[in-house]
Amino acid sequence: MAEIMLYHHVQGLTDGVAAFAEGLRASGHTVHVPDMFAGRTFASIEEGFAYARETGFDIVRQRGLAETPEPGAGLVFAGFSLGVTIAQQLAQTRDDARGALLIDSCLPVAEFGSAWPETVPVQIHGKEDDEFFNEDLPSARALADSTPSAELFVYPGSQHLFADSSLDSFDADATALLLDRARGLLAAV
Repeated sequence: MAEIMLYHHVQGLTDGVAAFAEGLRASGHTVHVPDMFAGRTFASIEEGFAYARETGFDIVRQRGLAETPEPGAGLVFAGFSLGVTIAQQLAQTRDDARGALLIDSCLPVAEFGSAWPETVPVQIHGKEDDEFFNEDLPSARALADSTPSAELFVYPGSQHLFADSSLDSFDADATALLLDRARGLLAAV
């Protein structure tokens, strides 16, 4: 079974993020979910973004990193949107990374190195008409095309944060498929 660090999105550690983590735990995985917003959640992306900007994005990321075990633990790094910025960095730069799940976002590989590590399987999940994911889709496609260890899954619809069951953007069918695909990756690491 895998040990996973799951970093939440810009609306905070919502009940839906916690439920997603429970969905992975139900398959026998250990899942840690750092609270980068110190207990605060927000009703909208705009409110969460304002909080992160006011607090400082570097401080928010440092909170997530502070709760991440030291190298050697052999972790899978996962994130939703804002959380992808941490998950992707760690998956690309830590020698002990076993895998990555990037949900609703994907940064250019060049942000954290010259290439995606061949030994780190990665899945990228997003909605085809999500205005935020569309900005990242070229990076997601480039990553998926760069290595056989990468898979890109694009779902119909426009919802951002579609796998958070506590938000209006929740898509139960797409989330079930995402979890099924993620479990396949986790079983292989």
